[in-house]
Amino acid sequence: MDYQKLTGKELTQIRTLGQLKAAGYQPKSIKEELRDNLIAKIKQKENVFEGIWGYEDTVIPDIERAILSRHNINLLGLRGQAKTRIARMMTLLLDEYVPIVYGSELNDDPLAPLTSYARNLIEERGDDTPITWWHRNDRYTEKLATPDVSVADLIGDVDPIKAATMKLSYNDERVIHYGLVPRSHRSIFVINELPDLQARIQVALFNILQEGDIQIRGFKLRLPLDIQFVFTANPEDYTNRGSIVTPLKDRIESQIITHYPKSIEIGKKITAQEANLKGKPVDNIYIPELMKDLIEQIAVEARGSEYVDEKSGVSARLTISAYENLISAAERRLYLNGEENTTVRIADLIGVIPAITGKVELVYEGEQEGAGLVAYNLIGKAIRSQFINYFPSPESKKKSKEGDPYVIPLAWFGEGNELDILASQSDKEYKQALHEVPGLEEVVTGLVKNLPEKEKEFFMEFALHGLAEYSQLSKNLLDTGLQFKDLFSSMFNMGPGDDDDFDEDDL
Repeated sequence: MDYQKLTGKELTQIRTLGQLKAAGYQPKSIKEELRDNLIAKIKQKENVFEGIWGYEDTVIPDIERAILSRHNINLLGLRGQAKTRIARMMTLLLDEYVPIVYGSELNDDPLAPLTSYARNLIEERGDDTPITWWHRNDRYTEKLATPDVSVADLIGDVDPIKAATMKLSYNDERVIHYGLVPRSHRSIFVINELPDLQARIQVALFNILQEGDIQIRGFKLRLPLDIQFVFTANPEDYTNRGSIVTPLKDRIESQIITHYPKSIEIGKKITAQEANLKGKPVDNIYIPELMKDLIEQIAVEARGSEYVDEKSGVSARLTISAYENLISAAERRLYLNGEENTTVRIADLIGVIPAITGKVELVYEGEQEGAGLVAYNLIGKAIRSQFINYFPSPESKKKSKEGDPYVIPLAWFGEGNELDILASQSDKEYKQALHEVPGLEEVVTGLVKNLPEKEKEFFMEFALHGLAEYSQLSKNLLDTGLQFKDLFSSMFNMGPGDDDDFDEDDL
């Protein structure tokens, strides 16, 4: 019988140590297990880390090299960079089932028992020793490092209740209650945010990582634990809350640096994959590709903003939450107007501000309105950055011999006309309002190549937002939407009630 060719169903029918030996089972360390299965997947051109975008040429090759080298791993990166997700996906490289001695506290391998319980049972029962099977999904333990984590939590402690119940002497190792690490024997053990772990607790991991022995309340046990350690850490934590003590860092063989998506296209893939749109009428809401670009551009602007703390980072959760809020803004409008279909609008980005404010750490924390103003400013910067991908810069066109394509709509506003784009406006009212601006449709149809008919009004509104960001128009935030008007007339008519647009100098 070839053990390697047995299916999961066939394996779980093996119930005794004798049957396991007859099947040809041989013990294998977890690092060898991960290595062998990774080699097989690489040869078969299989993607182990399915759904992890943007790391194909950077992080994932580093992880694969670490696994092939049988290394413990530290994933170092800012928040929202899929560190924990990668660690959890490593279980896919484990064998589907592994045998353990039935009733064993530390998941003893039947042919390499670790505890006195397993050794005594095998000595007593021999080939009749009962075994059970452990699925790969159960071979993963995760612990968030917090200041209150103790050595007893991770390593173990003497249990006086067990000693009294079983009438055992404190000299008997059976009085030990093992912590998470020994119980993760033959598993992947993950400690998230390692620098948050107190230094004295980190010290307790030294011998486990290197020599494999542990000490609990005077018991010095030689337990050759078989564990694949994966740690995650945020660079910010090294200065703000703690650090990884040098001897522990020295024992973690591979430190792999993660990063944010390097392009908007990769960001869009992550957002589309992770956004929770279950139950939403997504088939009734049209989303132009430009809007998806704008959502990602907001995160790009935030990561480069002088008002956002660079050390804290801007998580991919910002774009995911913003995208969900965007869809919800359009969904709400559908229900309010009793319409069957709608297209998202640039004005709907005002509805994503709550998704931004909680995801960015400001360099200078001010009043509550501070984060909201920064979020509004980031949306404006995203619009400005994307505007020149579709329209010529208004500043350059003023000096161009070809003439200014924006002159007619700007002249209309210059005559004192105003345009309100409201969040709850029906599609009919929205389109009617935009078409009241003379020359605006011609600007869009003349400058945007291959413009779909259903995106015409979307780009007409986008053109107005872009002109406002290039200081050609005034854009005011209303309680229920936005108002566009001439820039100079708004400057001369500012009253105490005006909520005029602002730039970076206003912050």
